[in-house]
Amino acid sequence: MFTCQGFAVDSATDKFKPYSFERRDPLPHDVDIEILYCGICHSDLHTARNEWVGGTLYPCIPGHEIVGKVVRTGAKVSKFRVGDRVGVGCMVNSCRECENCRRGLENYCLKGMTGTYNDPDPETGPKRYTFGGYSKRIVVNEDFVLHIPENLDMAAAAPLLCAGITTYSPLRHWGAGPGKKVGVVGLGGLGHMAVKLAAAMGADVSMITTSLNKKPDAQKLGAKHVIISKDAAEMQKAAGTLDLIIDTVAAKHDLDSYLQLLRLDGTLVQVGAPSDPLAFHVFTLIMRRRSVAGSVIGGIAETQEMLDFCGRHNITANIEMIKPDGIDEAYERMLKSDVKYRFVMDMAGA
Repeated sequence: MFTCQGFAVDSATDKFKPYSFERRDPLPHDVDIEILYCGICHSDLHTARNEWVGGTLYPCIPGHEIVGKVVRTGAKVSKFRVGDRVGVGCMVNSCRECENCRRGLENYCLKGMTGTYNDPDPETGPKRYTFGGYSKRIVVNEDFVLHIPENLDMAAAAPLLCAGITTYSPLRHWGAGPGKKVGVVGLGGLGHMAVKLAAAMGADVSMITTSLNKKPDAQKLGAKHVIISKDAAEMQKAAGTLDLIIDTVAAKHDLDSYLQLLRLDGTLVQVGAPSDPLAFHVFTLIMRRRSVAGSVIGGIAETQEMLDFCGRHNITANIEMIKPDGIDEAYERMLKSDVKYRFVMDMAGA
């Protein structure tokens, strides 16, 4: 074990403060990573403030959009070398044996994937749990570590490990590409990545937003159309035109108005995770054979595919850099949607 420095909260109402804890020394297949940058995800806020079912383990060190450099490797590591540019996303382990894991869908592990933070850590025993990327180092099995393309800015690449794969996976699964019309609800951390990725895939992208002020940004990101959801005439004009909608909104909202934008056999995929249930009228579905689906991150192979895709198309997140002493302020601003479009923490300078 070695002592690591991080930033933790001790309760749902506590502020972040420096915290020393123990990381395991690398096991034979482990990679020891110096964390240079860590993105701040809305899931971090939900967990730190104990807003999700299951409860938060305290002290809590969030962070699952991690990029850095390899500083040590276990004796049997074959995929990475000291000095490699690497990333760690939302999971650090899975059972490796269930049907889904064998298909490369570790994110849907039937026994439950091990989250990068706030999950029991099978590598160090049931009484210990995982600490995330708001810290100086992390030790992860090589099978859950990703290569970061050399041409991508590391800080701006950090959000790809969650916001990127969370939107890339459903776009790929539901066939976004040339000839497909894709709508994206919400222009935030997830939404801005969905627009960039869908446009790079060749889809005809519509940004669906409540705010006319976001139209210029949406167009710069790659949206060909902007639909103002508060404008009944615009929504009516767009009804029945979209093949796929990626809904990134993490607050309670009306699904019916968005479902009506789908054509026959269209699908709305929910990737935002509100704490309250979402409702819709069944007739909105059955009269056009529409579907409502959900998606969560992606498997390791697909996450690497996403990173390589971003490398080929020079795609990264639009970020605002902060220091660790600004986490609490960043959380408050995030609740107000006051960021374009992802906070990233400079851990190297912490």
